Amino acid sequence: MLKIKKISEVIGKRAFTDEGNFFGEVEEVNLVNNRIESWRIKVKSGMNSLFSGARGVIVPHSYVKSIGDVFVISHVAIPSHQPDELSQFSQE
Repeated sequence: MLKIKKISEVIGKRAFTDEGNFFGEVEEVNLVNNRIESWRIKVKSGMNSLFSGARGVIVPHSYVKSIGDVFVISHVAIPSHQPDELSQFSQE
């Protein structure tokens, strides 16, 4: 059975990646034409370096895996520090 949540119930929930890592806390929802377009998540202090010091990040709703007791997003929404393999070939 599908349980519908109010947006006000989601604000303030802890957000985790689908790999189980704590990501931050849901701060706000962005609506377009009465539909959820994206979520603003306040990132935890240890992740600020990944986002160039930004305090939050906008996550498209398509990256949201689940909303329940916690907010689960896909790990692909988080940038990685690994070098791009294609950039090695573009320098040759």
